[in-house]
Amino acid sequence: MKKLLIAAFALVAMATASKSDAQTVMVGGAPMYPTKDIVDNAVNSKDHTTLVAAVKAAGLVETLKGAGPFTVFAPTNEAFDKLPQGTVTTLLKPENKATLTKVLTYHVVSGKVSAADLMAKIKAGHGKAELKTVSGGTLTAMADGKKIYLVDEKGGKSWVTIADVFQKNGVIHVVNTVLMPN
Repeated sequence: MKKLLIAAFALVAMATASKSDAQTVMVGGAPMYPTKDIVDNAVNSKDHTTLVAAVKAAGLVETLKGAGPFTVFAPTNEAFDKLPQGTVTTLLKPENKATLTKVLTYHVVSGKVSAADLMAKIKAGHGKAELKTVSGGTLTAMADGKKIYLVDEKGGKSWVTIADVFQKNGVIHVVNTVLMPN
């Protein structure tokens, strides 16, 4: 009986460990732990150093460490590199904080919206789903097969390259282009 209890306990422990490991996703060479908040995970991704610098410059760290939940479409460094030369440097200047904040909050949707949720919204919307951002703008989500992409208010397109990076206060979807509001 004692051996049976030990074996059952071991199976439960392994099942629990494998479940939490399955939710840990690698982004930018670093594990993104579902037990950490958006900021605490993002600072470890070598692919998101520009985004982290921008979040700090905009004063959004405490907000994104908050309870949320938030859905963040997180542009990579390469996404920021696609912007016209000098754009990032200009946005990071203190006098441009309001513009930077608008661009960053345009990448955030209230609530925890998984890729499956996005696909369901796209299907229900007959191929399109409008997402209201915390900046007050609108992103349009669409699908091409199983891949999700977003269209911003200026007609720019960004693909979700890594979906469902779950955090304790929401979810991150890595995107390959900076989304621009009107």
